[in-house]
Amino acid sequence: MFDAPRYGSGSLSDLLPSVLACLGVPGEVDRIGLDLTARRICVLLIDGLGAQAMHAGAHAAPFLSGPAPVTITAGFPSTTATSLGSLGVGAPPGEHGIVGYLIQVPGHDRLVNTLRWRPHGEGPSIDLLRELVPELFQPTPTVFERAAAAGISVTQVAPGYQAASGLTRAVLRGCEFRPSFSVGDLIDGVATALRAGDRSLVYAYHGDLDTIGHVRGPASDAWLYELEHVDRLAAAIAARLPADAALLVTADHGMVELTGAVDYDREADLREGVAQLGGEPRARHLYTVDGAVDDVRQTWRARLGADFEVLTRSEVMARGWFGPVVGPGVAARIGDLVVAARGAGGIVRTAAEPSQSAMIGHHGSLTAAELDVPLRTYIA
Repeated sequence: MFDAPRYGSGSLSDLLPSVLACLGVPGEVDRIGLDLTARRICVLLIDGLGAQAMHAGAHAAPFLSGPAPVTITAGFPSTTATSLGSLGVGAPPGEHGIVGYLIQVPGHDRLVNTLRWRPHGEGPSIDLLRELVPELFQPTPTVFERAAAAGISVTQVAPGYQAASGLTRAVLRGCEFRPSFSVGDLIDGVATALRAGDRSLVYAYHGDLDTIGHVRGPASDAWLYELEHVDRLAAAIAARLPADAALLVTADHGMVELTGAVDYDREADLREGVAQLGGEPRARHLYTVDGAVDDVRQTWRARLGADFEVLTRSEVMARGWFGPVVGPGVAARIGDLVVAARGAGGIVRTAAEPSQSAMIGHHGSLTAAELDVPLRTYIA
């Protein structure tokens, strides 16, 4: 069954505005009810740490699993680029505009990979930083810009390749960037940054758990062993917090193991009337040729059955999947049809997307395993 993103009260888009409220930034509201008095706060995001999988592996993560972390939700789709947009801007996808992994942007012939800020598919793999200026694509001030404007020391600790990426510039800008070269360096970077200024906000990112989940699956022994390392990472940061600091650990999405796949590249009927196939296996955007929406919808529903939801753009917007508000410029980026997996299947492309199609673990849809993420709070 599908869950609903808890926009406005318990989603990733509510987390950092709540942190700013706790740090005393005027106009910000503690939407989640953190009720922290700390003057220094670190938000550590563990890519791919779903709440369900973490609870199932609680014996491997004693720090993260207790005392009783609460559960919040990602947004839709439950994928990294969209979730980081929600976190960094403090708004649902319908407002920040990162509505999927691969999306159609008016004026661009090829789909845009929002995670890598490059065009997708056949053709040169070029950087879109000049052609698709991130600050114009997503013009709303980020939470970090708002924090810095209020006199808070703001630092991002993450792998160096993220420093000037299109996604960082679009939704995470406003931080002093400190590259991390190892787990130990990430711990030291957080501990150092937290001591800067009179008040400080640190955003830290760790991605290895997500990588293992994709390659080995979130139910694998390898994933569980990686969870042990993540747990020690979070505990090490907590042990080094200044006396007036707090650590919040969360994630961008969970993950499921794909046990059934429909190969778009091998089914001609599914390709009929579809100009471009965006999104990812668990949450696809279908951009159709003119006048083909109804026929494509009928074909896809007949082929996919009850294991997938096939909705028009207007239906998805009415259900609030992208949030209560969808900006006019954002709506055009959403597929004419949106296909979300209910079961354990996905829509793969073995010819056009061989690496992704070979992955075991996937995310993007609205099942609890993908949508629910933990929020562990530790106060020094």
